[in-house]
Amino acid sequence: MRKIYILLATLLFTTCLMAQSAPANFTGAVNKFRQYYNSNHPDSIFNMFSPQMKAALPLEKFKPTTEQLRAQLGMLKGIELIKFSQPLAVYKATFDNAIFDLNLSLDAQNKLTGLLLSPHTDQSAAKMAMDPSLKESPLLLKTMSGTISGTLTMPANGADKVPVVLIIAGSGPTDRDGNSPKLGLNTNAYKMLANELGKAGIATVRYDKRLVGQSVSSTKPKELRFEDYVDDAVGLVQLLAEDKRFSKVIVLGHSEGSLIGILSARDEPVNALISVAGAGRSADLVVTDQMKAQPKFIQDNFKVMLDSLKKGKFTDNIDPKIYAIAGPEVQPYLMSWFRYNPAREIKKLKIPILILQGTTDIQVPVSEAELLKKAKSDARLVIIPGMNHILKAAPADREQNLATYNKPELPLDPELVKNIISFVKEPK
Repeated sequence: MRKIYILLATLLFTTCLMAQSAPANFTGAVNKFRQYYNSNHPDSIFNMFSPQMKAALPLEKFKPTTEQLRAQLGMLKGIELIKFSQPLAVYKATFDNAIFDLNLSLDAQNKLTGLLLSPHTDQSAAKMAMDPSLKESPLLLKTMSGTISGTLTMPANGADKVPVVLIIAGSGPTDRDGNSPKLGLNTNAYKMLANELGKAGIATVRYDKRLVGQSVSSTKPKELRFEDYVDDAVGLVQLLAEDKRFSKVIVLGHSEGSLIGILSARDEPVNALISVAGAGRSADLVVTDQMKAQPKFIQDNFKVMLDSLKKGKFTDNIDPKIYAIAGPEVQPYLMSWFRYNPAREIKKLKIPILILQGTTDIQVPVSEAELLKKAKSDARLVIIPGMNHILKAAPADREQNLATYNKPELPLDPELVKNIISFVKEPK
């Protein structure tokens, strides 16, 4: 499920050199773009286009795309130059709901010849170094539709067999490290977890989900189904189970990945399961609760869509504010996802299970973990005080909590790490 954030890309931009400033004409153009965007005047932005741009993207197509973009991202709060090389300037564009790179190109008449929003990568997130004792190598899984790309992190244990943990990411376009440039999410949570487990003598595999990062697939977004994610996880489980370097395979699923992990452990060579911030109810109920923070007309629009899905029908008329999570292209995926009840599915497993949940998680409440525990009475439930959804210490205040989502330097909650290591090392 990918949000469509691209305004326009008519040029193939070449590699640019770093620069300290951009010419005045670029500064003026980007400031005008910000002004017109925030005042909701797409017609004025269109008038900045070169004749070629106007021909490539007529106003009747550009205007609704821009309005949808504004509904999803909110106001453009700040613009900061990243690099400039004639005829292209790249700016860090900070919106209410995400951060992107704004690529802007001008012709000799100072008309726009290229305008593109692309994923922004926080350099502090990219620079995180793993412990020097660990060895990382690429891991690839060939599927019927493409290739799943992952990273194997091995501890310095010599020739001894070690346990391996398969880390399954949460919902949305979240990559193997726990980051999502499209959402302005920079946590490095999964990379940090691999680092901590590696230092404790535990191998890990983290991977980009289908259609995310370096995982390529012929599957189109509208063709994606929840079962595709499960199939990919099953393939990785089987790959690891056949690898003689590993003594046992443990599946760890975070958020939406919890349900993927539960389903991938059925009838597969999995020795144990770890559910982190996973829902206990079907996703339609969880998302409906999350919709309560939206205005009533949006709640009603979502309910109409949901009621239609239950009847096997799709809804084209979706409010722009929730188009990315409930639009026509996403609805087939939602239908496939909503039909699973995590509590019912976890009850079927016959392996040791650890359920971890933070008390300051503003996306998944403690009650969801308690439902999983109730369904699987022999599972171990650990409630971690002060841990939020991205597995880090955070206050209950919503704004301060969300601020941690873009601070990759924050460490993982130590209680989370301690409990995972202890569970993995127990005889199974």
